[in-house]
Amino acid sequence: MALSPNFHSIFATSQSSSNSASPKLPASHSSLTNLHFPNKTVRGNSYNLSRTSASDEKWRANVSFFPAFLNKGKDAKALKEELLEAIAPLDRGADATLEDQQRVDQIARKLEAVSPTKEPLKSDLLNGKWVLIYTTSKSILQTQRPKFLRSTANYQAINTDTLRAQNMESWPFFNQVTADLTPLNARKVAVKFDSFKIGGLIPIRAPGRARGELEITYLDEELR
Repeated sequence: MALSPNFHSIFATSQSSSNSASPKLPASHSSLTNLHFPNKTVRGNSYNLSRTSASDEKWRANVSFFPAFLNKGKDAKALKEELLEAIAPLDRGADATLEDQQRVDQIARKLEAVSPTKEPLKSDLLNGKWVLIYTTSKSILQTQRPKFLRSTANYQAINTDTLRAQNMESWPFFNQVTADLTPLNARKVAVKFDSFKIGGLIPIRAPGRARGELEITYLDEELR
């Protein structure tokens, strides 16, 4: 998932301390920027580094129903594993070369084609806290800063019931931003940021131009 039409991002669900189930992995793609949001109690899934399996298998009509069903599920699982392996050594994208970005993009597009959730904004799977595991956004990665001044983790929380979202950075700055979401179609929302928090403490009203879009191009119980 991402925000704005210039960045691609991949998220995994972050595991709630009150739940022993694994988190889910959200993967975002398509030209957009990123948002990281608050969290929810995770049932066991999401798009980020902590992840579980158990992804929904998709079937397609074919000459033989069962082989088509099994092959499709296998393809999605294999593509997710390939995607996670590709981004694992890239430090959320900060160490990615152009070749790395192209490879991740190719795999992500293949995975999007077998997304089991056709209308992600209507799915409860989207709600909750997600961890950013890959992005092409330089502003989020803060690659212009020394490593010790970059956030060690970025989170995004989404609530489709209230149409609210929140992005959060971890150490060393703990900055936050909240936003209103306006559905544009079954998988895209307009994003209007309304407030920022510096260091997680000092609230600042967002300027009117602080807007973007978030498009969910893939969603299952483990990846977004």
